[in-house]
Amino acid sequence: MPADREPQHPVHVTVNGKAEECEVPARRLLVHLLRDDLDLTGTHVGCDTGTCGACTVLVDGKAMKSCSMLAVQADGTEIVTVEGLADGPEPTELQQAFSEHHALQCGYCTPGMLISATHLLERNPAPARDEIKRALKGNICRCTGYWNIVDAIQSVAERTGDAHA
Repeated sequence: MPADREPQHPVHVTVNGKAEECEVPARRLLVHLLRDDLDLTGTHVGCDTGTCGACTVLVDGKAMKSCSMLAVQADGTEIVTVEGLADGPEPTELQQAFSEHHALQCGYCTPGMLISATHLLERNPAPARDEIKRALKGNICRCTGYWNIVDAIQSVAERTGDAHA
């Protein structure tokens, strides 16, 4: 059946705090709903197999690869994309740390890395370096070698740890 004749299914999601309602074909991926229908292009399409992590978003508080989730599966959920991390124009502490520690080069993996790191820091505000590395295991970066990414996350964890001490 041609794509323009496929039955459409209603999807109701809250994305970055905003309620959205879309009609999508059953086989539409969440990443395409976000990028193509809602114009949230910070979520990147990398591998289309769930391997690279460039498409990682938070779905009901859990880090998910949006290229391996159907949009209809997200019906009724709350989604946070990289565009929704900051509250206003100022970068988050984590985004600022990525800049300060030169934790990005081409930037393609950065949205997924930021989402995965945010998920980690929400669950554990002071993770050890090994925990940070494990949390990033599902994200591939071909440019940085990860060292500066881990340093950036660790710097936020150390500041957060100092704030709670």
